[in-house]
Amino acid sequence: MNPMADLLDMDYPFTGRWLVQNSPADRVPSHGTTLFATSYAIDFVPVDGSGRSAPFTFGSLLRPEPPESFVGFGRPVLSPVAGTVVASHDTERDHFSYRGVPSIGYSLTQARRVGEGWRALAGNHVMIRCDGGIVSLCHLQHLSTRVRAGQHVEIGEEIGRCGNSGNSTEPHLHVQAIDRVDIEHAVATRIAFRGALPSNGSIISGMTLE
Repeated sequence: MNPMADLLDMDYPFTGRWLVQNSPADRVPSHGTTLFATSYAIDFVPVDGSGRSAPFTFGSLLRPEPPESFVGFGRPVLSPVAGTVVASHDTERDHFSYRGVPSIGYSLTQARRVGEGWRALAGNHVMIRCDGGIVSLCHLQHLSTRVRAGQHVEIGEEIGRCGNSGNSTEPHLHVQAIDRVDIEHAVATRIAFRGALPSNGSIISGMTLE
């Protein structure tokens, strides 16, 4: 039996340094829910040379922060597969980031976003159909997508920029694979990156695990 048969293997959708969070290598469902076919989803947070997404100050504990304060806000997001774009949405505004005490208040609004559906959670996103399924890349920056439905893309082609739209406490990239465009009825597809799946806390740098 081929262990890769039901797994969508792709390239990393970025360059630079990114911290892995909510990896299915550590638990499934990776985000604690099977809602909207997120069982095998993974998050990547852009970080600097010290592994931080932004300086953490006393103010970070007390108040929301503008996404522009984070090193990865606006960092290019690349297509991890060759395929055809089936959805592209980028009209959602990037909101403030929430760390410390503000993150508690933000978490209390989670139920409202879930009730509003997929778009409220994904924010700005691009979905690409390829061999093996459909890859969704979410939380992109407002008005940053460079591709439209029906367009063919190659691996490494810029499709948008890292943002803080949708269900996001700080700028990051959410990646998941599904078996159909209809997210309400989609089934989650297992994923890998270059034949492997990074664990929580790993830092991806130049397509290489540190």
